[in-house]
Amino acid sequence: MNAILKTTLSLGIFICLFIGHVSCKQENKKKNLLFIITDQQQYKALSIAGNTVLQTPNLDRLAKSGAYFTNAYTPCAVCGPARSSILTGHTVENTGVNTNDKTYYYDEEAVMNMPTFDELLTENGYHCEYYGKWHSITSHTKVYKNPKLASSAGKSVFAHGGQNFVFMDYLNKVFPKRELKDGELYDTMSDRPYRKDPLDTHYDMSIEDFDKEKPNRIQPDLHGELMVPKEHTLTAYQAKETIEAIERLKDRPFSITCSFHFPHAPMLPPAPYYGMYPSSEMQPPTSIHDTMDNSPYQRANGRLNSPEYADAEKIKYMISNYYGLIKEIDDWVGQILATLDKNDLTDNTLVIFTSDHGEMLGAHGMREKNVFYEESAHIPLMVRFPGEIKEETVVDAYVSLVDMFPTILDYLKIKEQPSNGVSLRGLVEGTDSVHGKYVVTEWNYRGDVAPNYMVVKDGWKLMVPYSKESKVLNAMYNLNDDPHEMNNLLGNNPARHDYEQKVEELRGCLLEWLQKNGSKHYQGVKERALI
Repeated sequence: MNAILKTTLSLGIFICLFIGHVSCKQENKKKNLLFIITDQQQYKALSIAGNTVLQTPNLDRLAKSGAYFTNAYTPCAVCGPARSSILTGHTVENTGVNTNDKTYYYDEEAVMNMPTFDELLTENGYHCEYYGKWHSITSHTKVYKNPKLASSAGKSVFAHGGQNFVFMDYLNKVFPKRELKDGELYDTMSDRPYRKDPLDTHYDMSIEDFDKEKPNRIQPDLHGELMVPKEHTLTAYQAKETIEAIERLKDRPFSITCSFHFPHAPMLPPAPYYGMYPSSEMQPPTSIHDTMDNSPYQRANGRLNSPEYADAEKIKYMISNYYGLIKEIDDWVGQILATLDKNDLTDNTLVIFTSDHGEMLGAHGMREKNVFYEESAHIPLMVRFPGEIKEETVVDAYVSLVDMFPTILDYLKIKEQPSNGVSLRGLVEGTDSVHGKYVVTEWNYRGDVAPNYMVVKDGWKLMVPYSKESKVLNAMYNLNDDPHEMNNLLGNNPARHDYEQKVEELRGCLLEWLQKNGSKHYQGVKERALI
């Protein structure tokens, strides 16, 4: 064998061994996680969900390239409790975080004494970073390695209002505050002007009167156009932080969370998103004029003191702005996904998109969340994982965001940990015929003075308090015939006895769930008279 042939053979063997080594290395490389969560996005606020006005092409593409869940529900339609359950895979009762007050540095009692998925991923060699709204117990944030963990004033990004601290540092540099013009007020988040819509609580108040009276405002009071360039909004800032993190961490296993504040109030989209969906063309919810005579939520969310949210003309502004905020998010999600593509990370990254809870958006004359109606409790969920999840997989089973924790550990091959959730892999692959028959959402803020549990099965929804003594109306809706939940089949309905069999079927599911999760409310629900 001559020298040239020997050299050629040696080179060939080397190349084969090198390719095999690289292939093996790629095979053994840990998969990444990109977790994108919005705040207060109802399930209908996607064009893939059938919305004929709002266009979300990037989220639609994400849903079609993996599994799209049509019946995903929040564990609790409140930010802090929902997010704590998502992070840990435990029910609200078991985390102990049943109100927004029990978050951040809360230490009056033991809450959330279980690991988050990012704490477990860190133990398994992942580099974890988190951008945007936290709203959970701050002690669980030690694993995050964001380049900036505090503002220039030393305020932690994981403290109350933390997402805004570093954003304000940025905004003060790129878009200084200016004086107000007629018809404007300052946004309570960005401290920049916005032009008021008629739905704004202080629409008719002049700048002079506002400065004189200094009224207390909360985020849901603000409606209008934010006078900040689109490239400098909070959504843009959070998306750009996420994109920079992907670029920086592309060569190591990562878990990156992008937690958008919007479409939560204040309802202040910037141009060109403001007016992108003309308010005059928006359709008010079918239930906006619901009298709620036979509803446990007649006084919920201060609806009787806020009649403007039952005003069919004024609510059009809110819908327009809400859609604008979501369209802005969709555009940035497109750029985030394009960053994965550009860096050859798409095939190696588990991507999850969801929202912590929904928004009433004028349904039943209400704003915000906190209730079990579909607009508040039913949320979007899509999971993409090339090579593991087939494209255009649609899952109609009922699932809860409590299931995110075991699902993430399952797909990333992390040892299973105790939780109240179930991995969704079996539903995605069609091998699980047990999970997904029904779903439960809970809410226990002030005790049994409102419905505490909601169970949905086969399009039927039951809402009940957890005690037999509670005076709260029982409620059951047939979503198949009454999708807007305007006809309570229980409560004061003279024909309620006709539904006894269906009521007991749903109660049975709820009792099964309560028992499985060790709830102290099992007996109260069991003994309560529902008919």
